[in-house]
Amino acid sequence: MKTRGLGEGGSLTGTGYHLFEPKMSLNSPTLLNQESHRGFKKKIECLKNPESQTTSSLQDNPLQNLQIASHEVLEKAQKSGRSKCPKCGSSRMFYCYSCYVPVETVPTKQIPVVKLPLKIDIIKHPNENDGKSTAVHAKLLAAEDVMIYTYPCIPEYEEKRHEMVLIFPGPNSISLKDLGLHLQRNTKKNVRGEDDDSTAEPLLKQARIESEQQNINECKANKSEGTGLKKIIFIDSTWNQTNKIITDERLQGLLQIELKTRKTCFWRHQKGKPDTYLSTIEAIYYFLVDYHQEVLKEKYKGQYDNLLFFYSFMYTLIKNARSSTRKE
Repeated sequence: MKTRGLGEGGSLTGTGYHLFEPKMSLNSPTLLNQESHRGFKKKIECLKNPESQTTSSLQDNPLQNLQIASHEVLEKAQKSGRSKCPKCGSSRMFYCYSCYVPVETVPTKQIPVVKLPLKIDIIKHPNENDGKSTAVHAKLLAAEDVMIYTYPCIPEYEEKRHEMVLIFPGPNSISLKDLGLHLQRNTKKNVRGEDDDSTAEPLLKQARIESEQQNINECKANKSEGTGLKKIIFIDSTWNQTNKIITDERLQGLLQIELKTRKTCFWRHQKGKPDTYLSTIEAIYYFLVDYHQEVLKEKYKGQYDNLLFFYSFMYTLIKNARSSTRKE
């Protein structure tokens, strides 16, 4: 994806982050008239494998083949209407986007838990409306592996930047398939920076080289650690607001990746932007799927599909509502 956007308000997930996720009311008829029938037909082409683009069933619901937990709990909650957040008491539908917890009518035990191979930091612009963002989905479903920070309150990444990548488009960004090579180079540079000592004896230098080689061999034996990658950083912001975040000195020097090949299914895709601009949750999901296959070299068996648990339910709900409106 050429990442040209970041978060939900527009996700900047590469050419793939969709930058606009306006606030949605699932019960509002206004929502159904926001996009033309033609625009919606284009969106249902996303999330399909190239080989299956002619399959009519996937055209009806491109998310149907994902291994996603039952939506029964969300269906019941939708019929009940808005409910209270157990933490702050606010009235919400399905979950509280401020506290990152399900509402009272959505038992936590009935929400899937997704274990991720990497830690994820999401940096949200302070003006971004939490109610618009699908980034919250990631925190709800993979709470142990996801952190959401509101800019400018973000971590210092400098010391560990050789273990991280930033998903964002740019002139120096790379594709995921080249990730391993670039991380190896960055790791070697970091090791040299920490260990290089011009006064050390040759034998000590040789010992360090042998130790580094041993570490590399050990990593090769474990695919999940082979790249040295530990954290992925996403930006959740509208396109117009991203410059302040991406130019922050704390993000400088991070390896950048573009997601170039995926298409969005988001029902509020930013007008005038290509369909490779993904929502934040789509960007996270697609990165992990591609990472699993391209970097870990393992067969993907739906391990991260439940990251789209809320997203796929909302997609189907809106699609069905639009169909009913057209029939009327």
